[in-house]
Amino acid sequence: MKKFMNTAETMVAESMEGFVRAHEAFVVFGTGRKCIRRRHLTLGKVALISGGGAGHEPMHIGFVGKGMLDAACFGHIFTSPTPDQIASAIEEADTGAGCLLIIKNYDGDVMNFEMAMEIAADRHRIETVVVSDDIETARTGEGRGRRGVAGTLVVEKIVGAAAEQGLELGELKRIGDRLNGRIRTMGVALGGVTMPQNQRPTFSLNADEMEMGIGIHGEPGHSRERFSSAEAIIRHLCETISADISIQPDTKALLFVNGLGATPPAELYLAYYAAHRFMEERMIHIERALVGTYVTSLDMQGLSVTLALLTDEEIALWDAPVVTAALRWSP
Repeated sequence: MKKFMNTAETMVAESMEGFVRAHEAFVVFGTGRKCIRRRHLTLGKVALISGGGAGHEPMHIGFVGKGMLDAACFGHIFTSPTPDQIASAIEEADTGAGCLLIIKNYDGDVMNFEMAMEIAADRHRIETVVVSDDIETARTGEGRGRRGVAGTLVVEKIVGAAAEQGLELGELKRIGDRLNGRIRTMGVALGGVTMPQNQRPTFSLNADEMEMGIGIHGEPGHSRERFSSAEAIIRHLCETISADISIQPDTKALLFVNGLGATPPAELYLAYYAAHRFMEERMIHIERALVGTYVTSLDMQGLSVTLALLTDEEIALWDAPVVTAALRWSP
């Protein structure tokens, strides 16, 4: 498999250099290139910090800017940033109101963010929100429970908007924790991830196969199933998601169809159409939508569907202005 790169060893560093230069109007490298942060921090605002391994772009670096994150740390491909990187981001981003760390629920991420908190705890007030929206890991009983996947974007956007409004650290944590309990995601893949180091896919499928319940680190899913029509695939994802969350009549929601790296927009919009029809049939009112490639797994041919049940206040926070490399809108 061909890739636009020089060497596997320098791919992440060169990619991050390109990102910062492309968006230098509102992001800069932190000290020692340990993180990417806003060029202009807001004094007295709670700092939101997230991060994870490279290979998921535009998450998280693409969400640094007004209305979302103040800083994001990046590791090697699918590898958590180090505690030293995260502690450095805390030092740089905290302007006096404390830091909220938004963490995807993977063992490595949680462990390294917790270690960074220990390093920085004597100088900074720090709280965490651990995002756990992936329904598949809850069924397998692996690791720490549900993984944090595409729903992380929803948490970062809504909590980020609340932080811009000046809410305090404890209230931002409460908003994030409450929201996390009302987000569910499930993914499907038609092919594995080609890792830069070995140029081989993480798993291979026959022409008539697909993987249900995949993660965002190239992991295979919980079952290998016979390939079917888009309607049948999306209906299965939506049925599984809706069965896993308490939905009241006339619930308002955000529906997010996310590409995992190699799925074209035409297919993502087709999937959104099928998912939207499914939700409306069940009296779930889709008040907001997001369709696109935001939380990737390098070049995986696949997609995920995320349903976030939102209050009117959370919808207003979703609508609040945002200026980042990957999300940008005005009210």
